[in-house]
Amino acid sequence: MADMGGQLALGVMANAGWPAYLLYTDKVGMAVGGVGIAMMIAKIIDALTDVLVGNMIDHSKGGNKKYYSWMLKMAIPAAVIIIMMFTVPIQAGQTAALIYVLVTNLLLTAVIYTMIATPFSAVMIVRTHSQSERSNMGLFRAVGNYGAGTIIAIITIPVTNMLGGTQSAWIKYGVALALGVLLLFLICYNNGRKAKFASDYESESENASETAPAETEEEEAVPFKDAIKMLLQNKYWVIVLLFNLITNITAAVAAASGTYYAKWIFGNDNLVAVIGAAGMLATVIGFVVSKPIISKLGVTKTIQLGLMGAAIPSLIRCFIPENFMVYAATSLVASFIQIPLMCLYGVLTAMTVDYNEWKYGKKLVAMSGGAIGFGSKVGSGLGSVILSAFLAIGGYQASLESATASMRYSIYGFSNYLPLVVNLAMFLIFTRFDLEEKLPKMREEVLARKEKKLNGETTRSVQERLYRLCSCHSIYRNCQWQAL
Repeated sequence: MADMGGQLALGVMANAGWPAYLLYTDKVGMAVGGVGIAMMIAKIIDALTDVLVGNMIDHSKGGNKKYYSWMLKMAIPAAVIIIMMFTVPIQAGQTAALIYVLVTNLLLTAVIYTMIATPFSAVMIVRTHSQSERSNMGLFRAVGNYGAGTIIAIITIPVTNMLGGTQSAWIKYGVALALGVLLLFLICYNNGRKAKFASDYESESENASETAPAETEEEEAVPFKDAIKMLLQNKYWVIVLLFNLITNITAAVAAASGTYYAKWIFGNDNLVAVIGAAGMLATVIGFVVSKPIISKLGVTKTIQLGLMGAAIPSLIRCFIPENFMVYAATSLVASFIQIPLMCLYGVLTAMTVDYNEWKYGKKLVAMSGGAIGFGSKVGSGLGSVILSAFLAIGGYQASLESATASMRYSIYGFSNYLPLVVNLAMFLIFTRFDLEEKLPKMREEVLARKEKKLNGETTRSVQERLYRLCSCHSIYRNCQWQAL
């Protein structure tokens, strides 16, 4: 539960961007195109920090506890930057406000979020070697991550409207989010610093043997250039990177599209809460059935089902775009069928780490997770850019009483057509992911290598001890090493 809370806090940080985006464009009157460019620049820079932080953590010392230490260091800065996101100084002018948006978004995602999320994603890999236990952790984390997005989608508009709908109301909303994030990070850290990892249990069971492998030893760090080359040559890692990128693009667009759809297509932005509540019900059911579905279908087929399940509702809305009941029903179905897929982000990353160990003899734990985080954050950033592009092309004007034809079609474009195209594309890409069947044999080979290495080290150790013993005895001082 504490681990899920940590992911919930990260989810709030990740989803804070779209309420802030609505504040920028609809409440304080910033130019849509300018906001989109500022966020795009922030995400381009942000894209570089994940792999750099991952490499830094792989090179750092501290054993398994190092993965949690960053959460404590960044908890207070995370709360502060969330509040700053909502205090944009529009009175200083458009240029100053855009610079402020760029800087705060950079600090939120490129620095603070990355410093917490990259080592936190590695925890799942080193906490347990069991695929089933990793799936359970993935399920709870998905609940936290998705719950953050759903809660924000449901409460943002009603709460800020209830508080007055002004920028002051949005600042109060931001303070509440920040305090929740701070509390969740502190609880997660307090639990994590006392947690046992897989290597701890292995050490306890093997401490009686002098020849037990030193599982708790730090893995030899790989230079950044070599590590990147290894990852890019791992086709499964590349597929998972694309999977994170594309699904986060659609998720970021979907998080904001409901508000635009309710306001401009259905004429009432408070309907977003009704749609969100229906989605919450579907989500709860989806999480309940996720474990049986994953156990029955396996990782790959579950993901393919989720991608296709997201494409079909979008296809239906392309033909029936203005019916509220159809929109609500298809949103409910899409929410339900994608939940099992969301539980597998961490599992897929762990699988690519296992493949790294088989192919290169190096796990690259934090860097693999950090580079996958690259796909997640760049995806959400590109989602904001794509949203801005659609709105700009459609001539979006927040001050109008009703939507123009071009505005309506731009909303249809990012709400219906875009999810259809990208989910079908990802479905085709994922047909090349066959690691699930190969992994058991790869793990056996890795284990055999470790045993062979251990046996060799044990033989050398015995020989060296005999040599030292004989060298100290006058009778054997002249013995040849070969004779021994």
